[in-house]
This record gives sequence, C-alpha cells and structure tokens, in this order.
Amino acid sequence: MKTVWVNTVNNDYPIEIAPHLMQNTAAFGQVFNRFAQAVVITDENVRKLYGRQLVNQLRQSGLQTELLSVPPGEPSKSMNQVGKLFTRLIERQITRQAVIVALGGGVVGDLAGFVAATYLRGVNLIQVPTTLLAQVDSSVGGKVGINHRLGKNLIGSFYQPQHVLIDPYVLQTLEMRERRAGAAEVIKYGLIADSGLFAQLETSLEALLDLTDIDFVATVIEQCCHIKADIVGQDEREQSFRALLNFGHTVGHALENATQYRVFLHGEAVAYGMLAALHLSIDSLCSTSLERAIQLIRRLSLPPIPQSITVDQLLSAMQQDKKRRPSGQTWILLKTIGSAFMSENLPEIRVRQVLNDVLLARRVKK
Repeated sequence: MKTVWVNTVNNDYPIEIAPHLMQNTAAFGQVFNRFAQAVVITDENVRKLYGRQLVNQLRQSGLQTELLSVPPGEPSKSMNQVGKLFTRLIERQITRQAVIVALGGGVVGDLAGFVAATYLRGVNLIQVPTTLLAQVDSSVGGKVGINHRLGKNLIGSFYQPQHVLIDPYVLQTLEMRERRAGAAEVIKYGLIADSGLFAQLETSLEALLDLTDIDFVATVIEQCCHIKADIVGQDEREQSFRALLNFGHTVGHALENATQYRVFLHGEAVAYGMLAALHLSIDSLCSTSLERAIQLIRRLSLPPIPQSITVDQLLSAMQQDKKRRPSGQTWILLKTIGSAFMSENLPEIRVRQVLNDVLLARRVKK
C-alpha cells in the first residue's frame, strides 16, 4: 500500500494506492466504518464493471448502500443530472451522516463531488477513481463542478474528500484511447514539476500504457499524486501557484467547448493545449526541450481536429477560461522541462499564429 497525504487548511486526507484494493474488504471496512449510509454515484459503463462489486464491499462493511448511475460522458456534468441526483438522494432520505462515493473517471468525480458539496450544504465524500486521468489528477485536490454551455467547469466549488482510494488494477478494463488520455496528464506533471518523471516517460511510456507492470504504474500514480498534493497544500483555492496545474488547459478546454464535448476526451484536448503552450513558451524554452516535449506528446496518437474548428471559435471559448483576469488571459508556460510559470497578456497575433500553425494545421474533414 502506497499512501500520499494531502494537507490543506481545513482537511488532511490520505490517498491510498494499491493493486486489488477494490477487493480488500478489510481496507474498505477501516475507511467506511464511521459512516451509517453510503451512496455510490457512477456512470452506466463503470456500474457494469465495478458498481455491484463496490456496493457488496460496502454492505459487507455494514453500510446501508445505494447505487446511482448517470449516462457516461462529459454531457452528464450538467445541472440537469445534478437535479436528478438530488431528487434520488432526497427520496432515499440520505442524511448528513452519509458518504457519497464517486466511482468512475473525471466526469463522475466532478459531478458526484459537486453533489456532495451542495446536498444538505455538504456531506462526506470519498473518491474511488477508475481511469488513469482521474487517478493521477481529477480525484485529488478537491475541485468539483459541472459545465455550462458557455464553458467547462464554470459552476463548482473546492470541496476536499475524506479519502481517495486508488486501485491501478482497474485500469486494465480501460480502452487504450482512455489510457492515452490519462497519460497526457502524467506528461503534464513531468513538464511542470518533475524532469525525472518526464525522462522516465520518454523511456517507459508504452509500459505505462500497456499496464505490463502494475507496480510501475502504481509508482507513477504515486509520483503524480505527490506533486499535486504538494501544490494543493500550498494553494488550495487556486489563488496563484495552483494554476500551474492547468498547463495545457486554456486551449484544451476551449477545444472541448468548440466541439461540444463530443470529439475529444479531456486528456486529448489537454494534450493539444500543451502543444500550443509549448510553442507559446519559445522565448523561455530551449529548442531541445521543446522538441523532446513535442515528441513525447505526439506518441499519444491524438485524434485529428475537425475541419470546422476555427481560430475565432477557440479564442471566443477561451474568454470563459477560469484563470482569466480582468487584465486579460493568464497562460501557463514552460521555463524548462520540470518548471512552469504564469504569464499574462500574450499578444493575440502570436496566440492566433500558434493556434493556426500548431493545432488547426492538423484539421481533417469529418
């Protein structure tokens, strides 16, 4: 068992990482024995794979347990789904002594976390992420929320869980495309904070994607969680330093929004956003580092960008970026591999050129 602690002003909690953790009844009993009720929120795909298994584990631990599911995919991060989940919680008389368990990827974690933060003004939350992206990133740090038609994650809160339980073994049920999307976030951590992790990925990316060594995968997840826990501990509510975690997300979120969340997985859009941010970093980043970073991201085999997407669409979507300040757009750029910084007010002509030359040159007809 690997344990990483997240220490924030109001809440310290452990991230526990172990292969086959989902089958460890004793471990689950220790985590959940202080609750009277549990509500597992998942999506319909994960429900078929692990929903019943987790419910049985919780019931064996003595909890009254309910299982609720939503349709898979980014459109479920909506006020409509939140309302439906509220209704079901109220009908089942779920109290403040309950724990909501987010079982799934980033969409489920964000959605269930938002429900936990707002139902009865806040109930307990435990994250059980089942995708690589969620295990290394979205389940940690307390960002929860839903989307608005004008932008991603514009409605939400900072709401830390009581526990994060990570079983790398469940990644074996992911399609390769999902693994690559998660690996994009792993590459992000190497680029912004850990040159050693980045170098490790240069030699072992395929081992991470193929899951040939679960202990290695667990170690990579642990490294990413340590980085995020350290950053969140210094800046829980993203007043400054935590914004570095959004490397690639300014353009990535815009690309998701411009394609109505129906073309790219989140990690794929972030990978494109990182390519754009790398090219915007040319004043500080040496050519060798730039080329290394680009080559590693290209190994993720990103899907092409639809021909219909325009620079103006992306720029318009970026106006809703959460990091944007009254003075202008905030960008996360790279000094060198392993070190990032914040920059404001890049010339629009430069941003347009990068979007056109780096991203939209790869457009294809759909």
